[in-house]
Amino acid sequence: MNYQTGQVVEVTASDVAHGGWCVARPGSGPVVFVRHALPGERVLARITEVTSRLVRAEVADVLAASPDRVEPPCPHAGPGRCGGCDWQHAALPAQRALKAAVIRQQLRRLAGIEREVTVEALPGDGDDGESPAPARPAGLGWRTRVRFAVRADGVAGLHAHRSHEVIDVGTCLIAHPVITDLAIPRRRWPGVAVVEAVAGTGPGESGGFQGGRPPGSQQSAVIVSPDGTGRTRGHPVSMEGITADSVLRRTGPHSRSLAPLRGRGYLSQRAAGRDWRVSAGTFWQVHPGAADALADAVLAALEPRPGDAVLDLYCGAGLFAGVLAPAVGPGGSVIGVESDAAAVRDARYNLRKWPWAQVRKGDVAGVLARGLPPARLVVADPPRAGLAREVIDYLYRPRSGAGRLAYVSCDPATLARDIGLLVAHGWVLDGLRAFDAFPMTHHVECVAILGKDGPPGPEPD
Repeated sequence: MNYQTGQVVEVTASDVAHGGWCVARPGSGPVVFVRHALPGERVLARITEVTSRLVRAEVADVLAASPDRVEPPCPHAGPGRCGGCDWQHAALPAQRALKAAVIRQQLRRLAGIEREVTVEALPGDGDDGESPAPARPAGLGWRTRVRFAVRADGVAGLHAHRSHEVIDVGTCLIAHPVITDLAIPRRRWPGVAVVEAVAGTGPGESGGFQGGRPPGSQQSAVIVSPDGTGRTRGHPVSMEGITADSVLRRTGPHSRSLAPLRGRGYLSQRAAGRDWRVSAGTFWQVHPGAADALADAVLAALEPRPGDAVLDLYCGAGLFAGVLAPAVGPGGSVIGVESDAAAVRDARYNLRKWPWAQVRKGDVAGVLARGLPPARLVVADPPRAGLAREVIDYLYRPRSGAGRLAYVSCDPATLARDIGLLVAHGWVLDGLRAFDAFPMTHHVECVAILGKDGPPGPEPD
């Protein structure tokens, strides 16, 4: 069958696919990837894109609905609308089941591993009605960093799916209340391309009021990125109406450097029983319960002992190094490796209590190539692209000393690819935990636990 963009066809979704799609396999023609469907549903699908290998579509009408289908809580979640949420039309237990199915698929396809997977709910999003934040509806109000795109008329909103179109959503329902209170979409942002809003989950420092809120309350930051016209240089945007504790400006449209305009350049984030200093532009888990859950999972996976040597690759602000350092004690060592300068400063500050923990700045593959002391335990939390091949080769080498690895990943496809490569290098997948750290979206956070299967082979060329 020859499909055309805009054509409406009747299809039945058979299973879920990575990226928030369901797959339909008509009797003739290519596979159809349908957005806003659920497995087993019979739908009318409107074709949005045709390529030589596949067809993309979105639901125009549901003819036979899944029992897991619910009314999306946000009016902007649906075909042709905001692309921020993939699964608002599915009940939360069904969303987690869909994510578990995707992880299983990727492990089978890319690593040749069959494994049952359960995606765990984080605090506030469970099904038992018990929540540490009862005012937050399950699955909503969790996102502590939101990136708003700005239209030519200065309106800040969110992109439509696979589009540059900016949707004026007003209030984003998955945004943390601290971000909602900033009311970013309610004001105009001339000369700005992107506005990032960040919420701190830890208490602010005492010693006075900031941003009109008492000390000890959660803090916020706004980061503006110029649109390239130069209108945000000098005094970039009016401070009037911006209630964030800190306002920062990127020094260029694609720059990682931030210039403070008001307040400090960092926020306090709460995890693992303590507060962490995290620069406003530095990576930190966006779900308030994610850092806690992942830190616990990494500790349980690695089982550190006093005197152990630990390597924390892509260490960011030092979360995992900071929970492992007390466990290994002064007889052990922890080395974090991170390329982002602001994150390195944060990590060194956050680890200052443990002199046996240090941070090396640089590209992870480059730092490893220059040489590091052997470490029995390794934790890696790479960006979405996964581990560099040089990192996988390093973990295979006998001189690395690596015997146990906790691999933290937000992308099941690159995780499965890397697990397959590690297994080929003599590692064994001992366990895998998955966490619903991004409710309403297709994203999921995983912690894979790997161990060495016997003595390592010869050094790779």
